[in-house]
Amino acid sequence: MVHTLFNHNTVDEVHSFNDLYVKAYRVMLLARILDDKFASLYRMGKIHGGVFLGRGQEALSVSIGLALRKGDIFAPLIRDGAGRLAFGEPVLDGVRTYLGSALGPMRGRDGNIHRGRPKEGLFVMISHLGAMISVVNGALLANRLKGVNGTVGAACIGDGGTSTGAFHEAVNQAAVEKLPLVLVVADNHYAYSTPTSRQFACESLLEKAPGYGIQAHAVDGTDLDACLKVMGEAVARARDGAGPQMVVGRLLRLCGHGEHDDASYVDPRLKSSSLGRDCLKVAEGHLLQSGWADPQLLTTWRSEASQLVEESVARVQREAGPDPYKEDWCALASKHLSEGYEPV
Repeated sequence: MVHTLFNHNTVDEVHSFNDLYVKAYRVMLLARILDDKFASLYRMGKIHGGVFLGRGQEALSVSIGLALRKGDIFAPLIRDGAGRLAFGEPVLDGVRTYLGSALGPMRGRDGNIHRGRPKEGLFVMISHLGAMISVVNGALLANRLKGVNGTVGAACIGDGGTSTGAFHEAVNQAAVEKLPLVLVVADNHYAYSTPTSRQFACESLLEKAPGYGIQAHAVDGTDLDACLKVMGEAVARARDGAGPQMVVGRLLRLCGHGEHDDASYVDPRLKSSSLGRDCLKVAEGHLLQSGWADPQLLTTWRSEASQLVEESVARVQREAGPDPYKEDWCALASKHLSEGYEPV
């Protein structure tokens, strides 16, 4: 399979797993630097609302975006910045949304994490956890009715979200309809501050899958190599008609729920375990050990990613926010679809 990225200076095409790994690492690096910039802007009072970082989740997230292709559907969550970039979201979309630019995909109207490009398959996140799965199901069913074949829908959720009724209803529907859904569960051991021991009694979230009649895949979410292979297999199975696939990535959130949260509730023993490894550092070590990069090249990649982020932020800071006196505050982008529209 040939993967192409659209918005940053990585190699243009992927012809081998080595190339795929390098591309994935560079997207992870860009996502981390972008997240760090958002955190800095938040502390400076330049961002209003919450800032939610993907630190520690980039390997699992990027593997989703790279396993999908044009025509597929991706419904990310707040910590899926790497997956968004890999799927093709421009850096400017994230920056404009966080800084409230009227030129952003949400036109400065909505919360800073509610952004997307639905027409291009990148769905806008719903904050009610579990709700996005049924939205992806609906899109996949619509494709079926229109005779569109070979597409996959990926929906992301956290361990806490698997306890919601919306999760149960949507997964059950996907299983019954045998939809090409890939459900990616980031098991970071805390639903905000609630440990998994207070969320579910089963030994592992993998045990939930057989009850719905779907296949589950476990992966070490700190290991980019494993994430790329397992996610690629799950997406391929769904595309080939094997029905819904559930991927459970075990990892640890290396930050608070948001920048307002110090994560003091996280068990120190988890932080010092293998789950607490930084997936970006693990990937760097693998690149060096495999001879796919050297320290100088890593420095060059970091410099290029930092320059892209700084240029994007500088550009957006010069852009205006929405004017409440001039904006046409339609609920939807298409005026004729907004509430209260009366045809003339």
